[in-house]
Amino acid sequence: MTTTRSDTVEARIRTAFDEAGVEGFLFARDIDGERTIAVAADEPVCLASVFKIPVALAYAREAAAGRLERTERHEVDPKYRDGGIGTSGCADPVGMSLRDLVHMMMTMSDNAATDVVLDRVGLDTVNAMLAELGRRRTHLVGGCLELTGSLFADLGVTTEIEAHARMAALIAQEPEKLMELAVCVPRRTTRGTARDIAELLALVWRDEAGPAEACAEVRAVMSQQIWPHRLSSGFDDGFRVAGKTGTLPGWRNEAGVVEAPGGGRWAVAVFTRSDIPDFRNPRADRVIGQVAALAVDELRSTTV
Repeated sequence: MTTTRSDTVEARIRTAFDEAGVEGFLFARDIDGERTIAVAADEPVCLASVFKIPVALAYAREAAAGRLERTERHEVDPKYRDGGIGTSGCADPVGMSLRDLVHMMMTMSDNAATDVVLDRVGLDTVNAMLAELGRRRTHLVGGCLELTGSLFADLGVTTEIEAHARMAALIAQEPEKLMELAVCVPRRTTRGTARDIAELLALVWRDEAGPAEACAEVRAVMSQQIWPHRLSSGFDDGFRVAGKTGTLPGWRNEAGVVEAPGGGRWAVAVFTRSDIPDFRNPRADRVIGQVAALAVDELRSTTV
């Protein structure tokens, strides 16, 4: 594989990360060619909800193989509901098809739906698939329930409300302590690299990550994501963007595929880490779209 060696674009990307006050990790590649751009692309990162991409792919492969039915109905166990969005925040019993749970998981990052899907597909199935596809630096330790449980245990709390209060206190008094939590340290949690995730997406978009039927299903659901504030913010309406965000204390991420109106498609994975883990960090959100645009513009150029 030929790697694009543009010190200028890499320097601009690093400068953008620095100006946003984050440590940045990026890998972008031409899906139908060999050109790539990498900035700290092989450093381990916390995936946060970006891990839902391989979960969706494993589900789609199992469905295509007939090992599960897309329309089978599942109840969302209250133990999975964390007070967040989608089924995670429902006050009353809820159930839906497996396919619709995947839709909730990928479009709005519904944690409870994710855990129902992962329980049905199997954690070992997802990790085995990643190894099969050569993504050996990406590994899931569990679903959202496990990640939340780890966070609560480290904070010494038992509820979401207590966790937010404890994290707010740490941000105000000892922000560095938050970044020592297990869910914020790649080697101790669900992890990957920017290169691994972008290469996985390239396989999906080329129908090489499983049956064409499965890859098409993942592409379709990723194109329906509702969040416009990270990857999509770097591109106008002429581009098509399919993506998946991920957020943890100090971590803001997104991985996806950008398609140009005149042709061309690029897989981009951007991960950012901040030592000040504020609940809101608009500079970190914006820089994801900014550096993605820098990378795609470079890859679109005709100069190698």
